[in-house]
Amino acid sequence: MHLYGGSVAEAAQKVVQPQFIAACEKLATKLFGTAPSPEEVRSWSRSWPALLSALTAAGLDDLYVVLEYCLPATGERVDALLLGEDGGGYLTAVAIELKQWTSVRTDPRRPGLVLAGQRVVQHPARQVGGYVRYLEDWIDQDQLPLLARGVVVLHDAGPELVDELRALAANGPSAAFPILGRDDLDAAQPPHAVAQQLACADLKSPPDEAIAALLAARHRPSRGLLARAGRVIEGHDAFRLIGDQDVARQTALHTVTSARQQRTKGIVVVTGGPGTGKSVIACRLLGDLCQLPDANPRLLSPSGTLTRQLKRTVGEDSRGLIATFAGRVPSGITSSSVVLIDEAHRARTGFAGQRDRFPIILGNLIDRAAVTVLFLDEQQIIRPDEGISLTELKAHADRKGYAFARIDLTAQFRCNGSQAYHQWIDQLLAPAGPAPVWSGTDYDLALAADPDEFTHWVEAHVSDGRTARITAGFCWPWEAPSTPPLLPEVVIRWDSPSGQRTWERPWNYREDATPFDTPDLPGRPFWATDIGGHQQVGCVYTAQGMEYSHNTVIIGNDLIRRDNRWIAQPAESHDGKLNKLPADQYLRYALNTYRVLATRGTQGTRFYSTDPATQTYLQHLLPPHRR
Repeated sequence: MHLYGGSVAEAAQKVVQPQFIAACEKLATKLFGTAPSPEEVRSWSRSWPALLSALTAAGLDDLYVVLEYCLPATGERVDALLLGEDGGGYLTAVAIELKQWTSVRTDPRRPGLVLAGQRVVQHPARQVGGYVRYLEDWIDQDQLPLLARGVVVLHDAGPELVDELRALAANGPSAAFPILGRDDLDAAQPPHAVAQQLACADLKSPPDEAIAALLAARHRPSRGLLARAGRVIEGHDAFRLIGDQDVARQTALHTVTSARQQRTKGIVVVTGGPGTGKSVIACRLLGDLCQLPDANPRLLSPSGTLTRQLKRTVGEDSRGLIATFAGRVPSGITSSSVVLIDEAHRARTGFAGQRDRFPIILGNLIDRAAVTVLFLDEQQIIRPDEGISLTELKAHADRKGYAFARIDLTAQFRCNGSQAYHQWIDQLLAPAGPAPVWSGTDYDLALAADPDEFTHWVEAHVSDGRTARITAGFCWPWEAPSTPPLLPEVVIRWDSPSGQRTWERPWNYREDATPFDTPDLPGRPFWATDIGGHQQVGCVYTAQGMEYSHNTVIIGNDLIRRDNRWIAQPAESHDGKLNKLPADQYLRYALNTYRVLATRGTQGTRFYSTDPATQTYLQHLLPPHRR
């Protein structure tokens, strides 16, 4: 998909016309599903004429230009793609990243990032390098041999800014991509010199059939990309499997390969509680699938936090292979694809009673792929508009005539491998009935008497190099601006022998990227793992799917214990998606939420309740914290 394609000479005449910009705005809404922002439209009206003017001055009228070229596997768009034929007869695509910058802030400690206005963004040479790598890795070279290059055009930038950005990129792979500023594009420059800087001096008009082939090209991972990703995953310590995990992986792989060989569609459901290794198995399966002939696999997750963590672990080769599964079926999935959906219990499915027999988007994804493998824990469904059940999946397979298999994981590898702890949590968070006194010896579990105790406990473990975190139910406002310094919105007051005390902490940072000037404040996806995360309170949406060594769980007043049963108080929640629910419906999601929070710690957990009666109840079940 793209907004416009034509010769440079034709485009140069059109981009200066207001009606052309208006037509592109309308077409973008139709093609990409959402209307472009006013800022984006303004950038088109400024950057496109500047680029086309430079291309014309460089004598490149006969090349073909594509504006807003979509990369389906990632959802990104290249500002401009110049097409030409090189001396060897190969179609050559020059990806151009356009910026209107006149100033940015840089930091030598973070050479891959810049601060443009209020936004932390990729260095533009790194950004265009990603586009080039995509074109090399996702365009089917067997059908269309393609050479790719990349250039950054900062048409308003003076030499100081250009030199600063070049210096940041000089010692890394981004150095291969030229950065051009205002002076480089000056019309007084010899045309050949400008064409050379734009990486187009050796290109001539491309054949019409080559252009058509590129615009119709099938986007799927190349054999080289799959081989690299498979090697990375197979050799990574984070994805090592133990015991039943490897049995489950081999069983799932056998089921998948059998279905592909028999050309039957199938659904495989891998069920298991927290810590049974669902995410690790999903990654290893992705690595296995990358080695299969004619593979076109994807690893999807409804959790942006988990997706970003996995992409960082696997590295650049995960680009397009690992993605967030939200409100649409990802592009490029075909009848040969095997799709892995981790955290399937978080898939958006529509509110109960307001959807078809089966969630439409999830159903379309399953129908398009050859085999879909879903990793599921129904007790981690925490909202009424998400989650799918094993029963629903089996019924869908039966209706469609798909093969169906279930693999159940029982061995538990988180929480120090303590089955006793997981059984105790299940009993504690049952809606009613007595919970046993904790008597286990294989997991560090206790009750904190007050916030000072669990704070000192967390800080001591962080000082020892461990990843200790504090989590809480969504029982405090989250309304402060996301810009640092973060405001302490989680406030707990309690009576101590010395008088009333107050404890305050901010929620975790809401933005995805670490603030440019505050490197010790992790972005939301990395709160659980990166330096500084222990100084904020994480909620269930940040913690789910993650793990850390030591864990504090603050039970808020949305869940209190009375008369041997849990009572839900949805009005105490600040989660606007949940606090309007009736108490009996809210109870299920509250219990699941605290179950998720209670199963993040690999070595130890401290509980604390803000409700005095609930805190007293927990005192009868848990040993006191020992310093």
